[in-house]
Amino acid sequence: MSNMTGKVAVVTGAGSGIGRSAALRFAEKDASVLVSDISEKAGDETVKLIEEAGGKASFFKADVSDAAQVEAMVKAAIDTYGRLDYAVNNAGIGGEANSTADYSLEGWHKVIGINLNGVFYGLKYEIPAMLESGGGSIVNVASILGLVGFAQSPAYVTAKHGVMGLTKAAAIEYAQAGIRVNAINPGFIETQLLTDAGITPGSDLYAFLASKHAMNRLGQPDEIGKMIVMLCSDEASFVTGIPFPVDGGYTAQ
Repeated sequence: MSNMTGKVAVVTGAGSGIGRSAALRFAEKDASVLVSDISEKAGDETVKLIEEAGGKASFFKADVSDAAQVEAMVKAAIDTYGRLDYAVNNAGIGGEANSTADYSLEGWHKVIGINLNGVFYGLKYEIPAMLESGGGSIVNVASILGLVGFAQSPAYVTAKHGVMGLTKAAAIEYAQAGIRVNAINPGFIETQLLTDAGITPGSDLYAFLASKHAMNRLGQPDEIGKMIVMLCSDEASFVTGIPFPVDGGYTAQ
């Protein structure tokens, strides 16, 4: 894959998991990275990892469910590095486990606010910045649950399906302006999100989820981070508006 010297990337939810992996991979390709996360400690740790490897990065704290904070995040990237070429709208939460009729209103609005509205806010402010820079590439982190259903997760499934619609609409609107917009659809990945839900190696739920994948295992964050950076790179220059499953065969069954 060609390097990204002189390019600038913004990654949300970059304090851990898939977001951290993507940020590290952008820096490895010589892009400058604005690391964004709601956790300052986690974000600073990502910046430190990038700098220790010889890369360039800075941190900006942002809650993606707040449009003003997302706007400020993009402005910070421009103020710090002078342009924006790549964006990864990755920040997200799992939400409560409950059936649709029993799902709390508070839980619904929280998941939609972060996982769907947060992606819209990202697109709203990233696209104008990229137009100023002459084009760019955006990857929205959706999920296999943006392609199929899953019981006890109505808000998450709805939000991720919504991300797919946003991705396709924006891709069509800005294709001729030099901006590509794609979605990556990970299977279940070993991240803090699953750990917080009690899904850890050796547990029955972990084994159940692994069995849903043809490879009979969960994915690793870097298996997604690599593909995100590839989708942003010139190697994917004719790719826009697609769902890109990286799911160990989950949706092939």
